[in-house]
Amino acid sequence: MDAAEALAPAEEPDDGLTSREREILAFERQWWKYAGAKEQAIRELFDMSGTRYYQLLNALIDKQEALAADPMLIKRLRRLRAGRQRARSARRLGIEPR
Repeated sequence: MDAAEALAPAEEPDDGLTSREREILAFERQWWKYAGAKEQAIRELFDMSGTRYYQLLNALIDKQEALAADPMLIKRLRRLRAGRQRARSARRLGIEPR
């Protein structure tokens, strides 16, 4: 490999995800390593509000391409989301969540 090949940008994987989607997945894998609040890290790294980030994340974890790219992470995120949805529904109905 010559110097030009070493400095050339690596090709993006053809996994059906955009580079931003891959960055979001990488962040979700290790966001706890960043100092400070997650919302602050989202603003600094992605230059977007927490609300917009979570809208993108929720759409992303429903994509089959994301599941294929990182099954353990996506299953964990889906499980956490389902738990939050159950808790919200239970509160609305006045039921004690388990």
